[in-house]
Order: sequence, then C-alpha cells, then structure tokens
Amino acid sequence: MPIRSKTFNESYYEDIKLFRTIWIKFWAVIFVAALALLPYIGDPYFVYLVNLSCLATVAAVGLNILTGYTGLISLGHAAFVAIGAYTAANLANHLGTPFWINLPAAGLIAAVAGAIVGIPCLRLKGLYLAMITMSFGVMVEYVVITWEGLTGGVRGMSVPAISIMGYKLSTDERLYFFLIAITAMLLFAANNITRTRVGRAFVAIRDRDIAAEAIGVNLTYYKVLSFAISSFYAGVAGGLYAYTMRHIHPDHFTLLLSIQYITMIIVGGMGSIVGSIFGAVFIVVAPEFIKLFAQSSARVFPVLEGRYDEEWNIAAFGLLIILFLIFEPGGLYSIWNRIKIGFKNWPFTY
Repeated sequence: MPIRSKTFNESYYEDIKLFRTIWIKFWAVIFVAALALLPYIGDPYFVYLVNLSCLATVAAVGLNILTGYTGLISLGHAAFVAIGAYTAANLANHLGTPFWINLPAAGLIAAVAGAIVGIPCLRLKGLYLAMITMSFGVMVEYVVITWEGLTGGVRGMSVPAISIMGYKLSTDERLYFFLIAITAMLLFAANNITRTRVGRAFVAIRDRDIAAEAIGVNLTYYKVLSFAISSFYAGVAGGLYAYTMRHIHPDHFTLLLSIQYITMIIVGGMGSIVGSIFGAVFIVVAPEFIKLFAQSSARVFPVLEGRYDEEWNIAAFGLLIILFLIFEPGGLYSIWNRIKIGFKNWPFTY
C-alpha cells in the first residue's frame, strides 16, 4: 500500500476547510476551553494582557490585509486607530449612543479616511507610499493635539464603560469575553475576505500589479478597497481601545504605535491572518520578558539597576525586525507551518 504525504491538499474542498484534521479540532477545543476558564483561574494581569492582545490583533489584521496581502506599505496605521478611538469617544460622550452603534461608526469613519488617503496613493509604492502614510499619521497626531474641542487636546478624553442591558463592562474580567467575541468575528471575516476573489485580487496586486491589471484586476478599485478595509479594522480596534482604557490621549497614537504594528506583521508573518495573531500576542507579551531580562541583568551588572524604561522596548522592536527579516522572513507563522508539517510527516523527512 503506497504511503502518501499530507503536506499538500489534493482537492479544493480540503483547501478551504478551516479544521483540516481531527487533531486540529481537538486542540481547537482545548484552546477555546482554556480561554473560557482564564478569567476564573488566571491572574488578573494576564487577563489584561489577553485583552491588549485582542486589540492589537484586530489592528494587526487590518495592516496585514493592506501590507501583507496587497503589498502596500503603511506607516500611518496608528492614525486610523486614533480616528476610530476619538470617533467612539465623541459619540459616547456627546450623543450618548451605545457601543453597538459607536464601534461600527468608528470603523466606517476610519474606512472613509483610509479610502481618501488611498486615492492619491494609487500611483505610489514602496518608500514613497510609506512616507505619504507616515505624513498622514503626523497630521492626525497634530490635529488630535490641537483640536481641543473635539479631542480634548493634551488632556485627553474619558470614555464611559460599555453597557449591555444595564451590565457595565467596567473591568478587564468583564471586558474579556466581549473582546474575545469581537476579535473572533473580525478574524473570521478577514479570513473569508482573503479567500474570496477580493483576497485573490489583493494577492495578485502584491505579486505583480502590472500582470494583475493585464488579466482584468481593477487596480484603482482594489487598492482603495484594501485601504478602506485595513482602516476599518484599525478604526474598530481604536474604538475597542477607547472602551478598554476608558481614557485616550494623543501619546497613545504616535508613530511608535505604527512601528509596533509593522513589527507585529513582520514577526508574525506577512500575508497570514494566523501570523497577525502570533505577531500581536508576541509584541504585547515581549515587553514583559524584556523587563524580566533587564531586572535579571541588573542583578549581574549593578550599573544597570533602575535603567529599564520604554527605550528598551523600542530598541528590542527594531532588533526583532532586523533578525526576522534576515533569518526568518516568513515570521512565526512560517515556523509554525514547519512544525505542523514535521508532525504530519513524522517519521518521514519529506
């Protein structure tokens, strides 16, 4: 009886399945059960980190659709997160509208802004596109600081807690399941987008835009659409951030945040929804390990005592980008794929 490797799929039905094997289903159930039990058995700070990971994942998925799938570099992603955050905050404070109106509105306003930015960028790519999007981010940051009537300026804005039928999600534990549910829905939507003709058009533009146009892909339409979808995800992430932190400030949406999102998709794996999750979780958790490393180093080298600050994280993000681009361009998702294939084919080497 011939032995067949299952590294590659043999039918379209196999290719579109979400759960490929019984083992994937098994571990998926274990993972869901662990998430469900975490608020009850886990440390509150760990719950807080999971909440931050959800926010980062939503924004990173949006950037990955634009950069990883469509090949359009953006250094202004934090600007769209800020637009979403201040949209949700203003609607909640001034109009008193509920979150189920404010969150979609935050995404839609950010999507409109993304489409407006995308239109003049249609003929730009690479470094020129990165500079334009970075400039837009600087403009939004300036508006957030100076337009005090809309944003509160340097004082920031307070945001009321989400209320569901009178039950206020005012703590990390109460927000936990809400953020998990919203993140799961957005991930499901993004995964389906990338598997439709829209997603295939994005990939065609990324791989060779001239060839894509030659086979009938409307570059103008799909590039603007990619900007809009990416910005929608960023806007929703901003709205969720506002409701989670309960207070937003201009310092929360600087160029450094855009660089962090770029780091997430490079470390996680560009052109991969799962990679966005890996990268977001890794970058959210990384500062904790950096802090532990700094504290351990201070015990060995007393001169480093009390020297840890945010600059350590910035340096680490830069180092991570360099290392992954040189040694693992596919990111954590590529490593995960090799591990899965190794287990599938064991004890064979192919």
